[in-house]
Amino acid sequence: MRSLARLAERTYDLVILGGGVTGACVARDAALRGLRVVLVEKQDFCSATSAASSKLIHGGLRYLKNFEFGLVRESLRERRLWELHAPHLVYPLPMLLPIYRGAANSLTEMRLGLTVYDLLAWDRNRLPDPDQRLPAHRTLDPAEVLATEPSLSGDGLVGGALLYDCQMFSPERLELECLLSAAAAGAEVVNYCEAVGFVREGARVVGAKVEGRLPGDGFVELRAPVVVNATGPWADLMLETLGQPPQAHLVRSKGIHIITRKLTREVALMMAAGTGHFFVLPWRDHALIGTTDEVYAGHPDNFRVTEADIAGLVATVNQFYPGAELRRDDVLHSYGGMRPLVDDDGPKSGSYQKSRRAEVCDHGKTDGVPGLISAIGGKWTTSRALAEKVVDLALRLLGRPRTPTITHRTPLPGGAIGNFRAYVADLQARHPTLPEPLLHHLARNYGARAGEVIALIRADPPLGAPLRPGLPEVGAEIVHAARTEWAVELADAVLRRTGLGQLGDPGLRALESAARLMAATRGWDRAEQVRQVDRVLDRYATVA
Repeated sequence: MRSLARLAERTYDLVILGGGVTGACVARDAALRGLRVVLVEKQDFCSATSAASSKLIHGGLRYLKNFEFGLVRESLRERRLWELHAPHLVYPLPMLLPIYRGAANSLTEMRLGLTVYDLLAWDRNRLPDPDQRLPAHRTLDPAEVLATEPSLSGDGLVGGALLYDCQMFSPERLELECLLSAAAAGAEVVNYCEAVGFVREGARVVGAKVEGRLPGDGFVELRAPVVVNATGPWADLMLETLGQPPQAHLVRSKGIHIITRKLTREVALMMAAGTGHFFVLPWRDHALIGTTDEVYAGHPDNFRVTEADIAGLVATVNQFYPGAELRRDDVLHSYGGMRPLVDDDGPKSGSYQKSRRAEVCDHGKTDGVPGLISAIGGKWTTSRALAEKVVDLALRLLGRPRTPTITHRTPLPGGAIGNFRAYVADLQARHPTLPEPLLHHLARNYGARAGEVIALIRADPPLGAPLRPGLPEVGAEIVHAARTEWAVELADAVLRRTGLGQLGDPGLRALESAARLMAATRGWDRAEQVRQVDRVLDRYATVA
């Protein structure tokens, strides 16, 4: 039972502000090292930047152009660990990189870069599952490029390459597994609880002032000798509550994605677009296209995807990938977010040119505010490694011995499945009366935890029915989300715990069914169910 008052009675080693993937990984690492941890998030977990990704776990090929070899090597090492510990959610993705005459990168530069990329990924196939292993890149002549993806234009095509990175089936569920792991190790994690300031004793930070956003929550102070600011695009605004200008600076980069009808075969495209690039990614039998990369100057609370954003991305795709023949009507869904980038060189360079490296800031050294750490910047792929650095620093500030992390060798809760195909076959053998597509879907989303959802279906068979014809999500997933996965709002269940709403508006009937299922756990009356459905529908509205 949620009780902020109960949490406030305890003393922690670490208070973590922010429930994106950085905060989740810090909470997991710290709890697994034996620290007493509480994490608070003002919205739902993974509801902002961490959800607004291209769903890639990758080494960052383009970072080689800036000679960021250390970042690329770290990313490639972490890519393998995500594959190892969450094989149901992270898996190989073939990617085609066509090169056209006059492109910013020549065929020779591409070959050199991909050779270095493969060398830096020297341990990529140290995995027990052959299905998770990644072949080295292969260069292609123009005919081979077009045979691989016929929708590409042959005009000016000089060649290309086929390389392999990894895709996340669901960033939201991958982060959720980090939180489940943290909670199993003793961490307290609370969504809809906003940090509004710091508790201080003199110059030192000794906790956070938090205000719950649900009825009956109230205002409390959570105390700990070390507070971690992992609020992403809000990090500098959180630091402003200290009442002094912080040394840490960040730039917010706006990135949007669109989901359309299927455009390619089962290969992803990495398309050059002037000085930048965009991806066309196969995902759930659709195309996921993105991302834009431009400085966002507004308040992060006011961020929304606009019609101009969508039109601009559609135009870019049609310019550099004319075979797509995209129209606005093809866009089934759009989403976006803000990347917090470390600002090294000020506004003279755009956000695309800025590094994706992370910065761990000890404010006792930089700002004279002991007890406060900020984790700024970084990327999804390296979030585990960033958390390790944060917890190492926290242990030093706590005066504790440096207990080594174990996250690099600890599977996530759903990850202990071995080979994914064999795991699905085993589920089918053990549950022959359930449809094979349903079991495959549950295996992909829940991995080793699929049995928890299957048990709900066994106890109440109607919960195994799809919420919308043509989509795999079933009622049992909504019940499971509300009971055991911290889903508070309907949007939490349909947009983040399940994929019901991730391909666009699933329809009023599906949303009403999901609301009724959540109502039993959340205690909603009919009026509240209507309000919850309306809030979800509002997510699909874009602004002019």
